[in-house]
Amino acid sequence: YSNFIDDLRVYVRGGTGGMGYPNLGGEGGRGGDVWFVARERTTLKSIREKYPHKRFVAGTGANSSVRALKGEKGKDCEVHVPMGISVLDDDGKQIGELNAAGERFLAARGGLGGSLATNFLPCKGQRRMVHLDLKLIADVGLVGFPNAGKSSLLSKISHAKPEIANYAFTTIQPELGKIMYADYKQISVADLPGLIEGAHANKGMGHKFLKHVERTKQLLLVVDISGFQLSIKTHFRTAFETILLLTKELELYKKELLTKPALLAINKMDLPCAKDNLDELMTQLQNPQDFLHLLEEEMIPANTLEFRDVIPISTCTGEGIEELKRCIRKSIDEQAEQVNEEYRKKKLLLLQTSK
Repeated sequence: YSNFIDDLRVYVRGGTGGMGYPNLGGEGGRGGDVWFVARERTTLKSIREKYPHKRFVAGTGANSSVRALKGEKGKDCEVHVPMGISVLDDDGKQIGELNAAGERFLAARGGLGGSLATNFLPCKGQRRMVHLDLKLIADVGLVGFPNAGKSSLLSKISHAKPEIANYAFTTIQPELGKIMYADYKQISVADLPGLIEGAHANKGMGHKFLKHVERTKQLLLVVDISGFQLSIKTHFRTAFETILLLTKELELYKKELLTKPALLAINKMDLPCAKDNLDELMTQLQNPQDFLHLLEEEMIPANTLEFRDVIPISTCTGEGIEELKRCIRKSIDEQAEQVNEEYRKKKLLLLQTSK
């Protein structure tokens, strides 16, 4: 995470109001406001580099005078921030969020100008420390334990070039890629840092990983067909156990994550015995309740994920990659249609009730 910043603490202060003019009843101008404005191609890292002091102060309102009894408002301060930002106060309470380009959030209001109500003395602007907390926005989030082949998969289905190696923690910062289709449709895919057991309790990169999953429309679980073992000190997990463990980690962090549409990619189908392992896994997935007794009680999730499609793939040979891209497109399109249908129904209901 050295070069990737997903949390930035900044100081914001609204401008002080202008002085009033007691003799003529003149009002000073209001202090300027500090606004956060979402913009594309902006990062928290670029904000930190451009404003190393991380202080944003709006302009002071103009004083009332004989020439202008009503003073002008102070200059607003606009800070361009990336999309997918949650704004938190210093106590960790969310006070706003910016998800689309052009959205604005008032971070600090300017003070009132001097007037009869304030004995013609100006008021200071609002001041506070706030956290800008970034949660990636992507159509699909790759979820899987280290070495499941997420980085290799991202490089196969998109133009992204993530670092790939044969050790567990290759990906240490989120990577974004775009799947390009023949009709120019683009679907963004996020390869997120490797999840480990105990991530919900913030082990490894736990919360840094899981908070990014929140802002993806769909999940794509990537599982090694031959199973997974992080180190010689940890348990070996079969592909079926891996799926249940991933589900459990998501559930313990935030139950709502399990309501997202999900696909399952079974990777490394080029390995020996992969076909036999796949047959066994498909049997277990069809009736998961019959196999839960094989696991420790604390590993069993309260609800299992319902997968729209299960696609066997090999990032080494390219097997199943085109089928996976087709399934991702179909799932995203179906979700978009469902959202549009719900929106149409809501609009129709509003029209009927207004009549």
